[in-house]
Amino acid sequence: MPEGCCEDLDDVDVDACVAAIEDGQSLIWGIAVNASTHACGATDPREVVRRALEARERTGKPLLYGPRRPEDWAIREQLALLRPGDVVTYFFRKQPYSLVRDGRVLPAVREARQRGVRFDGAVGTGSFSFPVAEAALRDGFQPDTIATDRYAKHDGLWPPHDLPRTMSKLLAAGMPEGDVFAAVTNRPARILGLEQEVGTLRPGACADLAILGWNDQAPPLVDVDGVRRPGGCWEPLLTVRAGRVV
Repeated sequence: MPEGCCEDLDDVDVDACVAAIEDGQSLIWGIAVNASTHACGATDPREVVRRALEARERTGKPLLYGPRRPEDWAIREQLALLRPGDVVTYFFRKQPYSLVRDGRVLPAVREARQRGVRFDGAVGTGSFSFPVAEAALRDGFQPDTIATDRYAKHDGLWPPHDLPRTMSKLLAAGMPEGDVFAAVTNRPARILGLEQEVGTLRPGACADLAILGWNDQAPPLVDVDGVRRPGGCWEPLLTVRAGRVV
């Protein structure tokens, strides 16, 4: 079996994608496509993305886009394919694959944001570098949202990337606390069109709450290269789902 989810082009089936979206309707927010070497293998990422773009045009759903490394495909060319509402993820990848160069966010990235493209700071198994995050934040560029890209296969991997720890890493990198919380609550809720239901404490919203406590004695935070930052960490204390403690 191919390692990457897009390595076999038969799996990148536009008609099947469109049919699934038509069946799921409002339950489906968008179309995820990853152009990385890991996802595409020897397959041309341009063809993979072309098919995702076709599905986007046929359904009107935005893309969640994992970019190809700039050495294989110019970032400017990749971002030019995206439209307002699309989301670029894995923003804090380490060099030489980063969207930050010489301490500055690439001009093409800023241009894409000005056009309405959003940027997500998902960590995954290898997509968060403290030096890159710190450089981007110093350059005045924050992620719109913060995510983990964590799923069952990631359990037990090092460094751990649960959401409270990921939030703590962005705080340690220099992102203001209020912006960190907004990036995991009301901003993603708004992007998903769920701002009246989740990500808010207003009356009538779902009573879904995560109570975090700050542990200033926590071990240092670690990025994918083993770079460490001290400063404590948020830890989960209580979870409430629909008004009930779970």
